[in-house]
Amino acid sequence: MPQVPHDPFEWTPFDWTDDAARRRADAGLVRTLRPRPADATLLDLASNDYLGLTRRPEITAAAAEAARRWGAGATGSRLVTGSTELHAELERELAEFCGFEAALVFSSGYAANLAALTALSAHGSLIVSDAGNHASIVDGCRLSRAETAVVAHADPEAVRKTLDAHPGRRALLVSDSVFSVDGDAAPLREFADACRTHGPAALVVDDAHGFGVVGAGGRGAPHAAGLAGAPGVVTTLTLSKSLGSQGGAVLGPARVIDHLVNAARTFIFDTGLAPAAVGAALASLRLLRRDPGLADRARAVAATLHERLTGAGLTAARPDAAVVSVQAPSPESAVRWAADCRAEGLAVGCFRPPSVPDGISRIRLTARADLTDQQIEAAVSALLRTAPPR
Repeated sequence: MPQVPHDPFEWTPFDWTDDAARRRADAGLVRTLRPRPADATLLDLASNDYLGLTRRPEITAAAAEAARRWGAGATGSRLVTGSTELHAELERELAEFCGFEAALVFSSGYAANLAALTALSAHGSLIVSDAGNHASIVDGCRLSRAETAVVAHADPEAVRKTLDAHPGRRALLVSDSVFSVDGDAAPLREFADACRTHGPAALVVDDAHGFGVVGAGGRGAPHAAGLAGAPGVVTTLTLSKSLGSQGGAVLGPARVIDHLVNAARTFIFDTGLAPAAVGAALASLRLLRRDPGLADRARAVAATLHERLTGAGLTAARPDAAVVSVQAPSPESAVRWAADCRAEGLAVGCFRPPSVPDGISRIRLTARADLTDQQIEAAVSALLRTAPPR
Protein backbone atom coordinates (compact mmCIF):
# COMPACT_ATOMS: atom_id res chain seq x y z
CA MET A 1 0.00 0.00 0.00
CA PRO A 2 1.64 3.30 -1.04
CA GLN A 3 2.32 5.68 1.81
CA VAL A 4 0.36 8.93 1.73
CA PRO A 5 2.86 11.84 1.64
CA HIS A 6 2.72 14.46 4.34
CA ASP A 7 1.29 17.85 3.49
CA PRO A 8 4.29 19.75 2.02
CA PHE A 9 2.93 22.99 3.47
CA GLU A 10 3.41 21.68 7.01
CA TRP A 11 7.17 21.58 6.41
CA THR A 12 8.55 24.94 7.60
CA PRO A 13 12.36 24.80 8.01
CA PHE A 14 12.76 28.56 7.54
CA ASP A 15 10.97 29.71 10.68
CA TRP A 16 14.32 30.93 11.96
CA THR A 17 14.22 33.76 9.39
CA ASP A 18 11.37 35.37 11.33
CA ASP A 19 13.62 35.67 14.38
CA ALA A 20 16.41 37.08 12.22
CA ALA A 21 14.00 39.65 10.76
CA ARG A 22 12.89 40.73 14.24
CA ARG A 23 16.49 41.18 15.35
CA ARG A 24 17.26 43.30 12.30
CA ALA A 25 14.18 45.43 12.91
CA ASP A 26 15.08 45.91 16.59
CA ALA A 27 18.58 47.02 15.57
CA GLY A 28 17.26 49.37 12.87
CA LEU A 29 19.13 47.45 10.17
CA VAL A 30 16.36 46.40 7.80
CA ARG A 31 17.32 46.75 4.15
CA THR A 32 14.63 47.40 1.57
CA LEU A 33 14.55 47.45 -2.21
CA ARG A 34 13.44 50.71 -3.79
CA PRO A 35 12.83 50.15 -7.51
CA ARG A 36 13.39 53.36 -9.44
CA PRO A 37 11.31 54.32 -12.46
CA ALA A 38 12.93 54.76 -15.85
CA ASP A 39 12.22 58.50 -15.68
CA ALA A 40 13.47 59.07 -12.12
CA THR A 41 13.48 62.75 -11.21
CA LEU A 42 15.84 62.65 -8.23
CA LEU A 43 19.21 64.34 -8.56
CA ASP A 44 21.51 61.33 -8.31
CA LEU A 45 24.51 61.49 -5.99
CA ALA A 46 24.02 57.90 -4.84
CA SER A 47 24.95 55.77 -7.85
CA ASN A 48 28.44 54.89 -9.06
CA ASP A 49 27.90 56.37 -12.52
CA TYR A 50 30.98 58.55 -12.06
CA LEU A 51 31.29 59.74 -15.64
CA GLY A 52 27.55 59.99 -16.30
CA LEU A 53 27.72 57.53 -19.19
CA THR A 54 25.02 54.99 -18.41
CA ARG A 55 22.33 57.02 -20.24
CA ARG A 56 24.51 58.60 -22.92
CA PRO A 57 22.77 57.96 -26.27
CA GLU A 58 25.89 56.56 -27.96
CA ILE A 59 26.40 54.11 -25.07
CA THR A 60 22.84 52.83 -24.99
CA ALA A 61 22.90 52.59 -28.80
CA ALA A 62 26.06 50.46 -28.60
CA ALA A 63 24.36 48.18 -26.07
CA ALA A 64 21.33 47.78 -28.32
CA GLU A 65 23.46 47.09 -31.39
CA ALA A 66 25.48 44.44 -29.52
CA ALA A 67 22.27 42.72 -28.41
CA ARG A 68 20.92 42.75 -31.96
CA ARG A 69 24.13 41.35 -33.40
CA TRP A 70 25.20 38.87 -30.72
CA GLY A 71 21.93 38.07 -28.91
CA ALA A 72 20.38 38.93 -25.56
CA GLY A 73 22.65 36.62 -23.58
CA ALA A 74 26.11 35.11 -23.80
CA THR A 75 24.48 31.63 -24.06
CA GLY A 76 27.06 29.82 -21.93
CA SER A 77 30.28 29.97 -19.99
CA ARG A 78 33.21 31.80 -21.55
CA LEU A 79 34.97 28.49 -22.27
CA VAL A 80 31.99 27.00 -24.11
CA THR A 81 29.90 29.50 -26.10
CA GLY A 82 30.05 32.62 -23.95
CA SER A 83 33.09 34.28 -25.52
CA THR A 84 32.36 36.48 -28.50
CA GLU A 85 34.70 38.53 -30.65
CA LEU A 86 33.28 41.53 -28.80
CA HIS A 87 34.53 40.15 -25.46
CA ALA A 88 38.01 39.72 -26.90
CA GLU A 89 37.94 43.25 -28.34
CA LEU A 90 37.02 44.74 -24.96
CA GLU A 91 39.76 42.75 -23.23
CA ARG A 92 42.40 43.96 -25.69
CA GLU A 93 41.36 47.58 -25.38
CA LEU A 94 41.07 47.49 -21.58
CA ALA A 95 44.57 46.06 -21.25
CA GLU A 96 46.03 48.61 -23.67
CA PHE A 97 44.24 51.57 -22.06
CA CYS A 98 45.27 50.66 -18.50
CA GLY A 99 48.82 49.64 -19.44
CA PHE A 100 48.68 45.91 -18.70
CA GLU A 101 49.69 42.95 -20.82
CA ALA A 102 46.32 41.19 -20.84
CA ALA A 103 42.79 41.34 -19.45
CA LEU A 104 39.94 38.94 -18.75
CA VAL A 105 36.27 40.00 -18.53
CA PHE A 106 33.91 38.57 -15.90
CA SER A 107 30.19 38.88 -15.26
CA SER A 108 30.79 41.28 -12.33
CA GLY A 109 33.52 43.03 -10.40
CA TYR A 110 32.62 40.81 -7.46
CA ALA A 111 33.32 37.70 -9.55
CA ALA A 112 36.59 39.22 -10.75
CA ASN A 113 37.81 39.72 -7.17
CA LEU A 114 36.79 36.20 -6.17
CA ALA A 115 38.66 34.86 -9.20
CA ALA A 116 41.87 36.75 -8.54
CA LEU A 117 42.07 35.87 -4.86
CA THR A 118 41.06 32.21 -5.10
CA ALA A 119 43.11 31.36 -8.19
CA LEU A 120 46.27 33.25 -7.18
CA SER A 121 46.51 31.83 -3.67
CA ALA A 122 46.24 28.38 -2.15
CA HIS A 123 46.06 26.45 1.10
CA GLY A 124 49.23 27.29 3.00
CA SER A 125 49.81 30.63 1.30
CA LEU A 126 49.27 34.06 2.87
CA ILE A 127 46.95 36.92 1.93
CA VAL A 128 47.56 40.29 3.55
CA SER A 129 44.35 42.32 3.36
CA ASP A 130 43.73 45.97 4.20
CA ALA A 131 41.13 46.46 6.96
CA GLY A 132 39.13 48.82 4.72
CA ASN A 133 38.72 46.42 1.81
CA HIS A 134 35.43 45.79 0.04
CA ALA A 135 33.22 42.84 0.96
CA SER A 136 34.08 41.06 -2.31
CA ILE A 137 37.73 41.02 -1.24
CA VAL A 138 36.78 39.75 2.21
CA ASP A 139 34.77 36.94 0.63
CA GLY A 140 37.58 36.15 -1.80
CA CYS A 141 39.98 35.79 1.11
CA ARG A 142 37.59 33.46 2.90
CA LEU A 143 37.11 31.27 -0.17
CA SER A 144 40.82 31.15 -1.00
CA ARG A 145 41.76 28.66 1.76
CA ALA A 146 44.84 30.80 2.39
CA GLU A 147 45.71 32.25 5.76
CA THR A 148 44.46 35.84 5.81
CA ALA A 149 46.12 38.55 7.87
CA VAL A 150 44.04 41.74 8.11
CA VAL A 151 46.30 44.76 8.62
CA ALA A 152 45.64 48.35 9.65
CA HIS A 153 44.08 50.54 7.00
CA ALA A 154 46.47 52.07 4.45
CA ASP A 155 49.51 51.20 6.59
CA PRO A 156 52.59 50.06 4.59
CA GLU A 157 54.57 49.43 7.77
CA ALA A 158 51.92 46.99 8.99
CA VAL A 159 52.22 45.20 5.64
CA ARG A 160 56.01 45.01 5.95
CA LYS A 161 55.84 43.59 9.47
CA THR A 162 53.26 41.00 8.45
CA LEU A 163 55.28 39.83 5.44
CA ASP A 164 58.47 39.73 7.54
CA ALA A 165 56.67 37.49 10.04
CA HIS A 166 56.04 34.89 7.30
CA PRO A 167 59.37 34.55 5.46
CA GLY A 168 59.47 32.25 2.46
CA ARG A 169 55.70 31.86 2.14
CA ARG A 170 53.87 32.43 -1.08
CA ALA A 171 52.00 35.65 -0.41
CA LEU A 172 49.96 38.44 -1.89
CA LEU A 173 48.77 41.81 -0.63
CA VAL A 174 45.27 42.90 -1.65
CA SER A 175 43.88 46.41 -1.33
CA ASP A 176 41.28 48.68 -2.80
CA SER A 177 42.88 51.52 -4.73
CA VAL A 178 40.18 53.96 -3.61
CA PHE A 179 38.16 52.88 -0.60
CA SER A 180 34.42 52.96 -1.09
CA VAL A 181 33.44 54.33 2.33
CA ASP A 182 35.63 57.43 2.68
CA GLY A 183 36.96 57.75 -0.86
CA ASP A 184 40.58 57.81 0.32
CA ALA A 185 43.38 56.35 -1.81
CA ALA A 186 45.68 53.49 -0.85
CA PRO A 187 49.45 54.14 -0.80
CA LEU A 188 50.03 51.85 -3.77
CA ARG A 189 53.69 52.70 -4.37
CA GLU A 190 54.56 51.99 -0.75
CA PHE A 191 52.50 48.79 -0.87
CA ALA A 192 54.35 47.69 -4.00
CA ASP A 193 57.70 48.43 -2.38
CA ALA A 194 56.72 46.37 0.66
CA CYS A 195 55.70 43.47 -1.60
CA ARG A 196 58.96 43.65 -3.57
CA THR A 197 61.38 43.97 -0.65
CA HIS A 198 59.64 42.07 2.13
CA GLY A 199 58.17 39.16 0.21
CA PRO A 200 58.49 38.89 -2.52
CA ALA A 201 54.71 39.05 -2.66
CA ALA A 202 52.20 39.82 -5.38
CA LEU A 203 50.10 42.99 -5.23
CA VAL A 204 46.42 42.73 -6.17
CA VAL A 205 44.68 46.10 -6.51
CA ASP A 206 40.90 46.46 -6.69
CA ASP A 207 40.57 49.59 -8.84
CA ALA A 208 36.78 49.66 -8.91
CA HIS A 209 36.58 53.25 -7.63
CA GLY A 210 39.77 54.46 -9.31
CA PHE A 211 39.41 53.28 -12.89
CA GLY A 212 37.90 56.02 -15.06
CA VAL A 213 38.49 58.69 -12.42
CA VAL A 214 42.12 58.49 -11.23
CA GLY A 215 45.24 58.88 -13.35
CA ALA A 216 45.88 60.35 -16.77
CA GLY A 217 42.61 60.19 -18.69
CA GLY A 218 41.12 57.87 -16.06
CA ARG A 219 43.58 55.02 -16.67
CA GLY A 220 43.34 54.04 -13.03
CA ALA A 221 45.29 54.13 -9.79
CA PRO A 222 47.94 51.52 -10.71
CA HIS A 223 48.74 53.50 -13.86
CA ALA A 224 48.95 56.73 -11.84
CA ALA A 225 51.30 55.03 -9.36
CA GLY A 226 53.61 53.79 -12.12
CA LEU A 227 52.67 50.17 -11.48
CA ALA A 228 50.74 49.33 -14.65
CA GLY A 229 52.35 46.38 -16.39
CA ALA A 230 54.63 45.50 -13.49
CA PRO A 231 55.20 41.72 -13.37
CA GLY A 232 54.10 41.45 -9.75
CA VAL A 233 50.91 43.52 -10.03
CA VAL A 234 47.37 42.44 -10.87
CA THR A 235 44.40 44.78 -10.90
CA THR A 236 40.69 44.12 -10.84
CA LEU A 237 38.03 46.60 -11.88
CA THR A 238 34.36 46.92 -12.61
CA LEU A 239 32.61 47.97 -15.78
CA SER A 240 29.56 49.11 -13.81
CA LYS A 241 30.91 52.36 -12.35
CA SER A 242 32.88 54.70 -14.59
CA LEU A 243 31.93 52.82 -17.76
CA GLY A 244 28.23 52.86 -16.85
CA SER A 245 27.68 49.25 -17.92
CA GLN A 246 27.94 45.90 -16.09
CA GLY A 247 30.65 43.34 -15.46
CA GLY A 248 34.23 43.22 -14.21
CA ALA A 249 37.74 42.42 -15.35
CA VAL A 250 41.14 41.26 -14.14
CA LEU A 251 44.24 42.81 -15.75
CA GLY A 252 47.83 41.67 -15.37
CA PRO A 253 50.66 39.65 -16.91
CA ALA A 254 49.56 37.34 -19.73
CA ARG A 255 50.64 34.24 -17.79
CA VAL A 256 48.42 35.31 -14.86
CA ILE A 257 45.42 35.83 -17.14
CA ASP A 258 46.06 32.44 -18.75
CA HIS A 259 46.13 30.89 -15.28
CA LEU A 260 42.76 32.47 -14.44
CA VAL A 261 41.23 31.06 -17.62
CA ASN A 262 42.27 27.61 -16.45
CA ALA A 263 41.80 27.90 -12.68
CA ALA A 264 39.31 30.63 -11.70
CA ARG A 265 35.99 29.01 -10.84
CA THR A 266 34.00 32.24 -11.24
CA PHE A 267 35.26 32.34 -14.83
CA ILE A 268 35.06 28.65 -15.73
CA PHE A 269 31.60 27.94 -14.32
CA ASP A 270 29.83 31.27 -14.80
CA THR A 271 27.85 32.37 -17.85
CA GLY A 272 29.72 35.01 -19.81
CA LEU A 273 28.86 38.69 -19.61
CA ALA A 274 25.88 39.58 -21.84
CA PRO A 275 26.84 41.14 -25.18
CA ALA A 276 24.83 44.31 -24.50
CA ALA A 277 26.94 45.01 -21.41
CA VAL A 278 30.14 44.29 -23.34
CA GLY A 279 29.10 46.62 -26.17
CA ALA A 280 28.21 49.42 -23.76
CA ALA A 281 31.47 49.07 -21.83
CA LEU A 282 33.52 49.11 -25.02
CA ALA A 283 31.72 52.23 -26.26
CA SER A 284 32.30 53.95 -22.90
CA LEU A 285 35.97 53.02 -22.90
CA ARG A 286 36.40 54.50 -26.37
CA LEU A 287 34.54 57.64 -25.34
CA LEU A 288 36.81 57.99 -22.30
CA ARG A 289 39.85 57.66 -24.55
CA ARG A 290 38.49 60.43 -26.82
CA ASP A 291 37.53 62.68 -23.90
CA PRO A 292 40.09 62.30 -21.09
CA GLY A 293 38.72 65.43 -19.44
CA LEU A 294 35.82 63.35 -18.08
CA ALA A 295 38.07 61.99 -15.34
CA ASP A 296 39.28 65.48 -14.44
CA ARG A 297 35.72 66.75 -14.26
CA ALA A 298 34.59 63.95 -11.91
CA ARG A 299 37.45 64.73 -9.51
CA ALA A 300 36.73 68.45 -9.75
CA VAL A 301 33.06 67.94 -8.86
CA ALA A 302 34.10 65.86 -5.84
CA ALA A 303 36.55 68.55 -4.71
CA THR A 304 33.87 71.23 -5.05
CA LEU A 305 31.36 69.23 -3.01
CA HIS A 306 33.96 68.67 -0.29
CA GLU A 307 34.97 72.33 -0.21
CA ARG A 308 31.40 73.61 -0.02
CA LEU A 309 30.26 71.16 2.67
CA THR A 310 33.29 71.48 4.93
CA GLY A 311 33.20 75.23 4.47
CA ALA A 312 29.69 75.15 5.90
CA GLY A 313 30.88 73.26 8.99
CA LEU A 314 30.22 69.63 8.05
CA THR A 315 32.88 66.95 8.55
CA ALA A 316 33.84 65.21 5.33
CA ALA A 317 36.82 63.14 4.20
CA ARG A 318 38.94 64.79 1.52
CA PRO A 319 38.19 62.86 -1.71
CA ASP A 320 41.02 61.25 -3.66
CA ALA A 321 38.66 60.27 -6.47
CA ALA A 322 34.89 60.74 -6.85
CA VAL A 323 33.56 59.61 -3.44
CA VAL A 324 32.74 62.28 -0.83
CA SER A 325 31.96 60.89 2.62
CA VAL A 326 30.17 63.20 5.10
CA GLN A 327 29.94 62.17 8.76
CA ALA A 328 26.61 61.93 10.57
CA PRO A 329 26.20 62.10 14.37
CA SER A 330 24.54 58.65 14.66
CA PRO A 331 23.13 55.79 12.60
CA GLU A 332 19.60 57.07 13.16
CA SER A 333 20.48 60.60 12.05
CA ALA A 334 22.23 59.24 8.94
CA VAL A 335 19.10 57.33 7.92
CA ARG A 336 16.93 60.38 8.61
CA TRP A 337 19.31 62.66 6.71
CA ALA A 338 19.24 60.41 3.64
CA ALA A 339 15.43 60.28 3.77
CA ASP A 340 15.16 64.06 4.15
CA CYS A 341 17.48 64.53 1.18
CA ARG A 342 15.28 62.24 -0.84
CA ALA A 343 12.24 64.32 0.09
CA GLU A 344 14.19 67.33 -1.19
CA GLY A 345 14.77 65.60 -4.53
CA LEU A 346 18.34 64.40 -3.86
CA ALA A 347 19.45 60.75 -3.76
CA VAL A 348 22.46 60.05 -1.51
CA GLY A 349 24.02 56.93 -0.03
CA CYS A 350 23.82 56.04 3.64
CA PHE A 351 26.56 54.02 5.38
CA ARG A 352 26.21 52.91 8.99
CA PRO A 353 27.36 50.09 11.27
CA PRO A 354 27.92 47.22 10.70
CA SER A 355 28.77 48.20 7.10
CA VAL A 356 31.37 50.67 8.40
CA PRO A 357 33.93 49.02 10.70
CA ASP A 358 34.89 52.25 12.48
CA GLY A 359 31.33 52.74 13.75
CA ILE A 360 30.98 56.22 12.19
CA SER A 361 27.82 56.68 10.17
CA ARG A 362 28.07 58.62 6.92
CA ILE A 363 26.22 60.13 4.04
CA ARG A 364 28.08 59.06 0.91
CA LEU A 365 28.03 61.25 -2.17
CA THR A 366 29.32 60.16 -5.55
CA ALA A 367 30.43 62.95 -7.86
CA ARG A 368 29.55 62.69 -11.54
CA ALA A 369 31.35 64.27 -14.45
CA ASP A 370 28.05 65.29 -16.05
CA LEU A 371 26.75 67.33 -13.10
CA THR A 372 26.24 70.98 -13.94
CA ASP A 373 27.25 73.81 -11.61
CA GLN A 374 23.54 74.40 -10.95
CA GLN A 375 23.04 70.76 -9.95
CA ILE A 376 26.04 70.89 -7.63
CA GLU A 377 24.60 74.00 -5.99
CA ALA A 378 21.20 72.32 -5.62
CA ALA A 379 22.79 69.26 -4.02
CA VAL A 380 24.81 71.32 -1.55
CA SER A 381 21.76 73.37 -0.60
CA ALA A 382 19.65 70.26 0.01
CA LEU A 383 22.38 68.66 2.13
CA LEU A 384 22.81 71.76 4.26
CA ARG A 385 19.08 72.31 4.73
CA THR A 386 18.56 68.74 5.93
CA ALA A 387 21.78 68.27 7.92
CA PRO A 388 21.14 66.98 11.46
CA PRO A 389 22.24 69.11 14.40
CA ARG A 390 25.71 68.28 15.62
